Amino acid sequence: MNIFVSNISFKVREQALKELFAEHGEVSNVRIIKDKETRRSKGYGFVEMPSDSEGNAAINALNGTSHYERTIVVAEAKGKKETTETDGNAAAEG
Repeated sequence: MNIFVSNISFKVREQALKELFAEHGEVSNVRIIKDKETRRSKGYGFVEMPSDSEGNAAINALNGTSHYERTIVVAEAKGKKETTETDGNAAAEG
């Protein structure tokens, strides 16, 4: 299950997010999205958990909780797994 996490503190690193979610099951991947130029966190990311039941348990347990003094928003990720750099260019071609 791919989980979207937003309102992440800019101080949080992927390892800290992994540890938070690991309390609810196996975590296979964590990715905090960063600005390409500054390499600074954009304040959101994705956590992948192989088990849907563990993923749902993590969502239910963590959504709306405080982490590094910020209230995080945790939900099942929707749409594409990853964005590409060409997103948005298709409209310009027509």
